[in-house]
Amino acid sequence: MTAKTPLLELARLFGRLGLTAFGGPAAHIAMLHTEVVERRRWLADSEFLDLLGATNLIPGPNSTEMVLHIGFRQAGWAGLLVAGACFIGPAFLLVLLCAWLYTRYGTLPQAQALLDGLTPVVIAIIAVALIKLGRTALRSWLTWALALAVIGGALLGVNAVLLLLLSGCATLLAFQGWSRARALLLLLPATAAGDPERSWSLGGLFMVFLKIGAVLYGSGYVLLAFLRADLVDRLGWLTDQQLLDAIAVGQFTPGPVFTTATFIGYIIGAPHGLGLLAASVATIGIFAPAFALVGVTQPLLGRLVQIAWLRAVLDGVNAASLGLMAAVLAQLTWTTLERSLLPLWMICSLAAAAFVLLQVKKVNATWLLLGGAVLGMLWAG
Repeated sequence: MTAKTPLLELARLFGRLGLTAFGGPAAHIAMLHTEVVERRRWLADSEFLDLLGATNLIPGPNSTEMVLHIGFRQAGWAGLLVAGACFIGPAFLLVLLCAWLYTRYGTLPQAQALLDGLTPVVIAIIAVALIKLGRTALRSWLTWALALAVIGGALLGVNAVLLLLLSGCATLLAFQGWSRARALLLLLPATAAGDPERSWSLGGLFMVFLKIGAVLYGSGYVLLAFLRADLVDRLGWLTDQQLLDAIAVGQFTPGPVFTTATFIGYIIGAPHGLGLLAASVATIGIFAPAFALVGVTQPLLGRLVQIAWLRAVLDGVNAASLGLMAAVLAQLTWTTLERSLLPLWMICSLAAAAFVLLQVKKVNATWLLLGGAVLGMLWAG
């Protein structure tokens, strides 16, 4: 592909967005529209919407995939790599700094108070995202039934990927018939394979995040379900509190929420003297599928968005993603109520206030997280 836009211009734009794109995927996509459609006129509205639709057909972080698509459209594979690296890079460095500070000071009472103030706001953010996504994804009795069934399955410890595949099979069978669903059912035995060795290794860490990046559909908040299932329940490499802290840091910093992997990789690797390397391995693992999938699907966009059976599968997968998200919300809320140093009334008040401000007033989540952190610190004196 002949480059339409100099790589330096792509680097400047997406590097700046990587430093300033707070507020999650929806806010990132709105900022991208302003920059590439309204200001630079690289794309028409219809082209931008086609790219957005394509990101919903493949797993991975939607806003990052939009950046990759735009980079590819403007300068081919080199543009994809430059745009993606410049968008992810600033967040990676900021989260890495937070992880280093966390491992050094995270057990101090002051740091614990700050994190305790953050977590009720994180719970409210997840709840609001769940409501917004539910309006789009749960459009029939079948998708509602699947979401509720997945909540029950997730709380009972059923494999998250298995639940996603079963839900995709259910909607594919309902809308496209047995012949289409049969091929998807062949993937089910792979999800029942035994767990890998629980002892930590760089290779195991990479494979966990590579798998998550390759199968995760929906919002970055669905990432919670996969992280908890693999790293907390199955492998025991992470505690619930560390997971909450990681999500809070991912929310508090700009750029893609998937850089939560950077934080988790660092705190898992740090006790072994491999914090920086583990953070890099986890980050590469979770983002690599997005780079590959965008590069492969970009030439096929016109046909992909019209494949009826793929849309049917996504209806089920999206419903299951919301079910997983709801189950994690319940589990993390219980963990917060059990372990937080803040009194119950303050946890509930913070969560309720953040929920109302997000849902009704549309306040930027970053300011609410900052406010929660300050209140936690003030309570601790």
